[in-house]
Amino acid sequence: MNPPFSRTLPDLLREKAEGTPDAVAAVSGDRRATYRELAHRAQAVAAEIRRRGVRRGDRVGLILGNGIEWLEIAFGAMTAGAVAVPFSTWSTRKELEFLIPDSKVKLLFAVTSFGDRNFSADLEALDVADLPVIVLGDGEGGRFENYDGFVSDPDAVCALPPGEGPSACDDAYVLYTSGSTSAPKGVRLKHYGVVENGYNIGERQGLGMSDRVLLSAPLFWSYGGANALPAAFSHGARLVLMEKFDPARALEVIEREKCTSIYTLPAITNALLREPGFNKQRMASLRTGLTIGAPKDFLAAAESLGISELCNIYGATETYGNCAVAWHHWPIETRAKCQGQPLPGQEFRIRDEGTGEIVGRDKAGFVEVRGYVTPGYTGASSALNTDAFTDDGYYRTGDIGMIDENGAFVFVGRSVEMIKRAGINVSPAEIEDVLLEHGSIEAAAVVGVPDHDRGEAIVAFVVTVKASGLAREDIIAHCRAALSKYKIPDFVEIRGALPLTPTGKLARKELKQEALEAVGASSPDNAQ
Repeated sequence: MNPPFSRTLPDLLREKAEGTPDAVAAVSGDRRATYRELAHRAQAVAAEIRRRGVRRGDRVGLILGNGIEWLEIAFGAMTAGAVAVPFSTWSTRKELEFLIPDSKVKLLFAVTSFGDRNFSADLEALDVADLPVIVLGDGEGGRFENYDGFVSDPDAVCALPPGEGPSACDDAYVLYTSGSTSAPKGVRLKHYGVVENGYNIGERQGLGMSDRVLLSAPLFWSYGGANALPAAFSHGARLVLMEKFDPARALEVIEREKCTSIYTLPAITNALLREPGFNKQRMASLRTGLTIGAPKDFLAAAESLGISELCNIYGATETYGNCAVAWHHWPIETRAKCQGQPLPGQEFRIRDEGTGEIVGRDKAGFVEVRGYVTPGYTGASSALNTDAFTDDGYYRTGDIGMIDENGAFVFVGRSVEMIKRAGINVSPAEIEDVLLEHGSIEAAAVVGVPDHDRGEAIVAFVVTVKASGLAREDIIAHCRAALSKYKIPDFVEIRGALPLTPTGKLARKELKQEALEAVGASSPDNAQ
């Protein structure tokens, strides 16, 4: 398919609304929206956002699950010239206490509650008096305005003065992702990069206008908002949204909507295969899609789920999500062993782990990527820009990999302390900081260990105050109060001391080995 003419997300939506107005753009539960309907609604939202004083470059926050409302608000904010800043629906009150001021959002749309999170209560407690908050949902909204009455004119068109609309080089998103520091990093992504890289991702999958793309991963991840959304919309395909993943429900949605593409992860694949109602025939409509993981994880999705043209991928939020994707038509054995060639506009180089010299093909080393790469972090994490990016524009991924003899990228492993749990980056430092806030914990260290279902499991080692009587259950409860679910340790080991190197630093390699032994002899303290 030819690439779209548009280089901003609002223009892309308008282009599809004019070219295929009656094609369904998105499905969420029983609700459907055509490209024309979604563009019309985004215009009305944009007009109201402008009326309330939001201007080009201002930021609009979203704490929303996957749904058509997420799309109309995000596109509405961008149409008004603003930047969409979607926050995780797993965010705790403590996490929002950092995220909201760090992001400098001028307006916030939030669901009243999501899962076990009561966002109305959280926002009331945070005293966001200077921040207009619009709430969605049936729960109690407190003193906040309800979204049902937000748009004053449903037929309004957002007519902007010259220079006030979004340009291709303006930020489309700020996406927060975990890093090696204790605070999340705000990653800026520009319109042209999201559209162009998203189109290239769709091309590797072989997407077309008749495709129906199932997305249960959150839109607030780059995997959703910067990958699935622009990949689908740039090809005029249909985005089938699930507010949150449930294997039984996913099977129903795939059957009902006749989904042809799926964005999966090893945890999603394994949950589908274990679902009592699973039958490969129920997923017969699936042809293509994306996944991450080791060769066995890839083959489990491609063969066990029956997705014959599934694509293996590599990327990071900083690289606009995927920066390497295997072609859907390659032999399955090839797709299982590599993450594909770099996408058009993406450039890889590999540095020797010891010397730092650039190495050739078939040699593993530190991975650096240039091309569709964030222009830098924002907020508190902007202090990391010097270390994260080279002088000639490469992003230091912190991963180990190589380019094979055919020019495809092969992921080898991670060189940094980050934990990859169910496809999500988790910062050990963030969990350690929370643990140390407990008055009966003197020292803490967190490491990740391989886990079949989750990619990596989180193991916390803690040293408690003598005679405190602190139990593992108490430590887990403390973490639950401050951390999103996916950051809560799966195992907790209470020790008298933590191992140190001769220079007094934490001996993480030794802890990794101890964690492997502990996990092999234990079961998770924190079943989720």
